[in-house]
Amino acid sequence: MSLPRYPAYQNSKLEWAKTLPEHWAAKHLKRNVRLLTEKTDTRECPVGLENLEGWTGRFIQTESDFQGEGVGFEADDILFGKLRPYLAKVWLADRRGEAIGDFHVLRPSECVIPRFIQYQLLTREVVDLVDGSTYGAKMPRASWGFLGCLELPTPPAEEQLAITNFLDRETAKIDALIAEQQRLIELLQEKRQAVISHAVTKGLNPNAPMKDSGVEWLGEVPEHWEIKPLKRLTKIDNSGCYGEEEGHSDIDLPVATTAQIDPNGRFLVEKMSIRSFTLEETAKYSCEANDILVVKSSGSATNIISGKAGLVDDECEQFVFSNFLLRVKPLDERSAKYIYYLLRSSLTRSRVEKMCSTTTYPNLQVGIYCSAHLPVPPLEEQREITRYIDTCLEGIDNLVEHAQTLIDLARERRSALISAAVTGQIDLRGLVEGEGSEQ
Repeated sequence: MSLPRYPAYQNSKLEWAKTLPEHWAAKHLKRNVRLLTEKTDTRECPVGLENLEGWTGRFIQTESDFQGEGVGFEADDILFGKLRPYLAKVWLADRRGEAIGDFHVLRPSECVIPRFIQYQLLTREVVDLVDGSTYGAKMPRASWGFLGCLELPTPPAEEQLAITNFLDRETAKIDALIAEQQRLIELLQEKRQAVISHAVTKGLNPNAPMKDSGVEWLGEVPEHWEIKPLKRLTKIDNSGCYGEEEGHSDIDLPVATTAQIDPNGRFLVEKMSIRSFTLEETAKYSCEANDILVVKSSGSATNIISGKAGLVDDECEQFVFSNFLLRVKPLDERSAKYIYYLLRSSLTRSRVEKMCSTTTYPNLQVGIYCSAHLPVPPLEEQREITRYIDTCLEGIDNLVEHAQTLIDLARERRSALISAAVTGQIDLRGLVEGEGSEQ
């Protein structure tokens, strides 16, 4: 879409907008909004940072039980997340409620359109400026002193309305495209899991005679397959390393943690922390190609990832595994890839979730995990299955990557369009006439 520019511009002193339409003004935010600070302990509609989606301004319903007082707000007030402002959590309230925690609650004046102010505060340039002003290293927050003095382009109210109407319409189209691609990725991930699960539990021959596996959760398997416990297929090391600060022992090495295993089972070598170990510890905890690392403790009660598995490839440099992981070492390296896929199948994963203890931090019950009975085809058939899965996953991953690229481009387009509109780089006055005056 080719959009017109204003006929005349003026130079601007703003850091993020070098020129503005000739008739626009630049005003401090505190001239357009008022900071609300009055506390209330009512619970009509408590809102926390987790209720706001970053960059989109959407409200997300949660089951959280918020504690403490909050700042009261009304419909058309703006909640600006001041903790870690790079998350860009800015909500235009559509109801009365209470802002709990790290918010600046802003009430727009009568001379501005609230939705226009929200769009301004969600531009990448403004978010970057505010993020660069934060105080506090571990919990960076944006001060009202900086935010209120931030100069923002301010067009006449009728143009603010035209801009918001245009952006509402165009961002809705972009958001629909993003949602469509996100749903496609979800379906592809489901297909990814289904390919793995079917291949490692039923094989590739649909006409193969089947038998009862004797394992309730597994059902039937090909007749010529064996059923063996994991501990007969692998050597499992339950205790990982801790280590000391760098330079306090014989050798410094990277340490693999739960963060090194992504949701698709890829092993990520980036951003491992470095710790010091004795030579004895190094020999005990070092990992090799074809080792399988399994998460035994997620460290989070709200995100159960115990049982997630990653395969170490032969390109990894020397590292050790942490105490949050199991090291599963196949007794026959030729079976490593098959066992890896077997541990990632949906049937195995569902069993893992039932094995997790229900403590504050969900932990894998290692004894039960090691004794789990699994289907084992002949070695050559294992190789055929892994080659088939590899080929299928490559095609699926390419589709996922393409969909993610479209999402990234759409988000860039959304951000650029908002920025151009609220800084007057495009003239939208004639594009929304006749659409009504409703926000």
